[in-house]
Amino acid sequence: MTAQREREFDVIVIGAGAVGENVAERVVRGGLTAVLIEAELVGGECSYWACMPSKALLRPGTALHAAQTVPGATEAVTRTLDAAAVLKRRDYFTSNWQDDSQVKWAEDAGIELIRGHGRITAPRNVEVAGRDGNRYLLSARHAVVVATGSRPNVPPIDGLADLKFWTTREATSAREVPGRLAVLGGGVAGTELAQAYARLGAAVTVVARHGLLGMFPAEAADLVAAGLRADGVELCLHTGTQSVRGDADGAFTLTLDGGSTVTADKLLVAAGRHPALEGIGLESVGLAAEDGKPLRLRTDSTGLVAGAAGNAAAATGGGGPWLYAAGDAAGKVMLTHQGKYEARATGDAIAARAKGGLAGEPAPWSRYAQTADEHAIPNVVFTDPELANVGRTVEQAEKDGFKVSSVELPIQVAGSSLHAEHYEGWAQLVIDEDRKVLLGATFAGPDVAELLHAATIAVVGEVPLDRLWHAVPSYPTISEVWLRLLEDYGL
Repeated sequence: MTAQREREFDVIVIGAGAVGENVAERVVRGGLTAVLIEAELVGGECSYWACMPSKALLRPGTALHAAQTVPGATEAVTRTLDAAAVLKRRDYFTSNWQDDSQVKWAEDAGIELIRGHGRITAPRNVEVAGRDGNRYLLSARHAVVVATGSRPNVPPIDGLADLKFWTTREATSAREVPGRLAVLGGGVAGTELAQAYARLGAAVTVVARHGLLGMFPAEAADLVAAGLRADGVELCLHTGTQSVRGDADGAFTLTLDGGSTVTADKLLVAAGRHPALEGIGLESVGLAAEDGKPLRLRTDSTGLVAGAAGNAAAATGGGGPWLYAAGDAAGKVMLTHQGKYEARATGDAIAARAKGGLAGEPAPWSRYAQTADEHAIPNVVFTDPELANVGRTVEQAEKDGFKVSSVELPIQVAGSSLHAEHYEGWAQLVIDEDRKVLLGATFAGPDVAELLHAATIAVVGEVPLDRLWHAVPSYPTISEVWLRLLEDYGL
């Protein structure tokens, strides 16, 4: 028999992925009560179908290739990857798609969990269709937070919607390696998974309407493209897909611009993602899509959602701001680490407002403000070679009105030559000429991800270049490229 249960909490968080978990933890740490609502696995996309499994699929191939590039180790490498062992290790990092440990974490943190689908019905009110068959009517004293993540885009290609293709979920949880894999999309997810499966033995073709990793500097993206080609990946770039058809055996045939075709056993559609805002009742508080476009939320630096019923009235005695969004659902930056950063700021802001310790917009770079979203977003593409960047590119900086210069160099230092035979890398610093500080940095090459946090600190801290010159890189490390870049700039 279905029961109706009414409950009240200080904060209701819809979505128990990494972002929702961090919001709930911060508000509980701030002395409030919190409940997480989750229809699937606690831990969310990153833990089970994105960050962790994809990197577990990539790392063995990168480790093998690294050994093959160092004389002495090269001669000892006599085998290719064991696909079954790689998939088994992937299963370990997803906890075999069981969320027991995440549920225990929530319990130990003092966070309540309701499994089911949450829907906002009015300001501060959420109804949950529980997986236990019960109906929960929840009310929030202080805040409701939307942390529902994102869903994959499906491009309007003739025939595609009628077929059972892979998204990143199926690709990261597959039980076997297909003989032939076609990848639609040249972004981060498509590029990473293309290389992972190529190194596991699949014949991989990437079809991208634009270039590969087009949001990064071309010199960096070209190194990644060369790495993919070296692994046997066929790249069909600046090429549209006219139609997709499936045959009786389950194979796919893609017809491309110009009439050429690609045939594959599996098709991965990696065409980006959009905030997962459908079906959670936002229309009940005045938030709805316009002109047939998907709904996008507007949030301030604390994650407070603009335009929601009751939020504006709150300032004049309506009980305080109540609706927030963080992570992919907020639509600012679709990266797990940045979503968790937003969640920490949002949770702290909610707790502070509940106690009267925060009024209006917080100061930039305070613990309540998501300032890094505007200035210093770090991002790593875990291909081989890696691609890592933070902050603005030259084009972005110029668009934002900065007087910009840049310095670029191949990574050719003692540390890189020791790291691997024929090491190929590239580095760039983007400089604000008025203040003489870094606006951004990009590195491409084997293992350059470990260079990125130094760049992130320099951008966030707005470290003057003449002071940054005194940060002496250890010898012989790849970080010596920092010195070479600053010297090339003229310091």
